Amino acid sequence: MQFWAPRVPISKVFLASFFHGRSSLVESSPPSPSSPSSTLWFVKVVCTLCIRRSPSLAFVETDYFRVNLNPSVAFAVVYHINSRFNNPDLAFTFFRCSRLHLNLIHLESTFDLLLRSLCQMGRHDSAELVYQYMKSDGFLPDSSLLDFVVSSFANAGKFRIAEEILIARAEYCNEKNEIVSSFVYNNFLSMLTNKNRIDEAVLFFKSHILRLKSFCPDTCSFNIVMRGLCRASKVDKAFEFFDVMRSFSCSPDLVTYNTLINGLCRVGKVDRAEELLREIKVQSEFSADVVTYTSVISGYCKLGQTDAAAFLFEEMINNGIRPNLFTFNAIIDGFGKKGEVASASKMYERMVATGFRPDVVTFTSLIDGHCRCGDLGQGIHLFNEMNEKRVAPNVFTFSVLISALCKENRLNEARDLLIQLKWREDIVPPPFVYNPLIDGYCKAGNVDEANTIVAEMEAKGCVHDKMTFTILILGHCMKGRMFEAIGMYNKMLSVGCVPDNITMSSLISCLRKAGMAREANEIEQKALFSVPSSSKRSNPVRNNMNVTVAV
Repeated sequence: MQFWAPRVPISKVFLASFFHGRSSLVESSPPSPSSPSSTLWFVKVVCTLCIRRSPSLAFVETDYFRVNLNPSVAFAVVYHINSRFNNPDLAFTFFRCSRLHLNLIHLESTFDLLLRSLCQMGRHDSAELVYQYMKSDGFLPDSSLLDFVVSSFANAGKFRIAEEILIARAEYCNEKNEIVSSFVYNNFLSMLTNKNRIDEAVLFFKSHILRLKSFCPDTCSFNIVMRGLCRASKVDKAFEFFDVMRSFSCSPDLVTYNTLINGLCRVGKVDRAEELLREIKVQSEFSADVVTYTSVISGYCKLGQTDAAAFLFEEMINNGIRPNLFTFNAIIDGFGKKGEVASASKMYERMVATGFRPDVVTFTSLIDGHCRCGDLGQGIHLFNEMNEKRVAPNVFTFSVLISALCKENRLNEARDLLIQLKWREDIVPPPFVYNPLIDGYCKAGNVDEANTIVAEMEAKGCVHDKMTFTILILGHCMKGRMFEAIGMYNKMLSVGCVPDNITMSSLISCLRKAGMAREANEIEQKALFSVPSSSKRSNPVRNNMNVTVAV
């Protein structure tokens, strides 16, 4: 930046001569940037003026620049401002000013440079304008720039312009009998599906990729779309693409089958998933792997069909496929939720003997299984064991134990666990972790301690849910704190949490029992206009219709 600083005063003299025509120096100075040395001099002067006159670049509109600023010089100016001064915003301003006021048609390399630089700096609005100028001047991003620009716009959430660029390139390739790299549009499809824009991905795939001859979809293209649909539980739609992919010379591979099997298991169609597993076994192009079996095993476990899961587990081992940690965790969790803790423990021992180190999911599944069977002592033992093995419990581990302790009215021990959780900066517990203990203290008549936990909950950044508010409202009612109960109800409404019929009818009943018929009627009247009649909770935290009220 300093290499031309001493010449700035001379440059000013030249410019004064050029602009005002009052000096004989004009005749001795280079009248136009024709030679390499004069071009370099001219570029330096323009860069200096841009830096010093920014944000106004009105000097560019003069007749001298209109005559002498050509595309090559403009590229050099943009390059120096952007790269040497690291100022892409100013480079863009110069580019746009010369484009609008001088009608300068820039070089393709100028568009390329600005698009890359502006996208890298996150200036996607400016980059979009550069693209529009580029397109109107008859240029399009070439194959080396296409993937970068499309990915950059998509990463910034500007999927519309990313799609526009991709389609424009495809139409251009159509005319030239060229092909767009499948890597580019497959990456774009992946980004759409990863952002849960499944419908947009499907529409783009059907309307453009399957229709334009410059797009040649491959098996990966179909797999990406099917994976997105399966994640959205639209498995039937995914099978529509599975049925037509061969007509586009795309053969299903193991990823295709694993995607569909996982999708079927997600929606509980595990029998159909196993049929696909059997289809894989009878063909010779590829074989089922640990992912295939684990998906079906996990699907059966979620349905409580542990016998079918255990059968497939043994089958995969007999076929020479080694289970991984996910496989063991899936079947241990299945046994635990079914109450078959002996089978879960045996599988755990088998997992350790195979050489796998149990993780937080393994321990949490075992703890949950024992707690479901009423063996809280073993659950606590496993919790201590995981701490000894330096396996950090997660929010679900804490939730399982806190809930189990509260069910046995061991509130102080549950409180100790919550205190441990309080110091975990990596965890923001959801309301279902706090609610059992808040409910336990309210049932025990210790509403003050419940309020203390609520304060800790708020300090942790956890927002109350409907159950939290309902527990506190009824807790205050049980203690005869009717105005506090009304205040909590109003707070519930103010934060946009809609009470259900259980909450309102219980509060109204308690108020009337306490002789506060006017307040009860007001709440009832407001509820008629604000709460849908269908907002019922199927599993209330307690039987709230017969709350004892202290009066």
